[in-house]
Amino acid sequence: MNILLNVVLAVLGLLVLGAAICALFTLFTARKVAALLPPRGEFVDVPGARLHVRDAGQGAAILMIHGLGGQLAHFTYAVAGRLSGRFRVVAVDRPGCGWSTRTGGAELPAQAAALAALIDSLGLERPLVVGHSLGGAVALALALDHPDKVGGLALLAPLTHIQEQVPPVFKGLTIVSPGLRKLVAWTLAIPASIAGSARTLDQVFGPEAVPKDFATRGGGLLTLRPSAFLAASDDLQRLPASLPAQEARYGQLRVPLGILYGKDDRILDWRANGQALAAKVAGARFELIEGGHMLPITNPDACADFIATMARASGMDMEMGKGEQHTAGGVR
Repeated sequence: MNILLNVVLAVLGLLVLGAAICALFTLFTARKVAALLPPRGEFVDVPGARLHVRDAGQGAAILMIHGLGGQLAHFTYAVAGRLSGRFRVVAVDRPGCGWSTRTGGAELPAQAAALAALIDSLGLERPLVVGHSLGGAVALALALDHPDKVGGLALLAPLTHIQEQVPPVFKGLTIVSPGLRKLVAWTLAIPASIAGSARTLDQVFGPEAVPKDFATRGGGLLTLRPSAFLAASDDLQRLPASLPAQEARYGQLRVPLGILYGKDDRILDWRANGQALAAKVAGARFELIEGGHMLPITNPDACADFIATMARASGMDMEMGKGEQHTAGGVR
């Protein structure tokens, strides 16, 4: 009996030691990432969130919303700079993501409300809203709940309908218990993310290659922080509470809507999300091109052209406006 007890205590001791080592490694990694990729934009306080934005160019406004586990560098990597000579381009870290924080909920209506307040705060005047992946669902919530704030929608590989199965690369985000989720975030999540990064990136980017500078210029390293894991997990698990009800309202959309999808997307099915949405919205534009899920990074020219086309469809003047140019936290 004493031998068994000693074995159990030894195993528990090893587990505690392992958890402590992982926690120290996580803290060290998070601090190194923060030092390497600090916030380079400005912060705007809105109800329920403190939003980190990068704002550049002038003229008609475009608001860019990133997807699950991402941040605004997915747009500033290449797309924003292609448009900021003709438009005012505002890329935002969604509430709780990147360098933004949130005190409000993670449900789609709550995130949409925070972004509606951002539109007012920045004086964007019915911008064209660009949403990638989960950012597409948030953009749709914004247009449905705050129709007076949105001039049009340009959605890139958007999530629009609830999925029966979570993509395998996001299974680790499905921990239900908040306490266990926080424990994993501070122990196993970061080491596991590093160990499985090649497989994860292959699924997210494939069949296209991952750019060599994605970790830095594209902000990929920012996922190696407990806050990023917790926010992505919360975002994913709150979808069933609001996305199904949102699906039933798509026919109410009255703004110009365009959808761009990569035909080889490994994360979201273009038929179940892109084509299905287009079928519910009168006059919707749907385009299918070569590529995977990360179109803003792998196909920036196609994305920029598509966004500019939707800006024209939304009646936006493509000529640069008069007055002072927005450069705070800009992309150029």
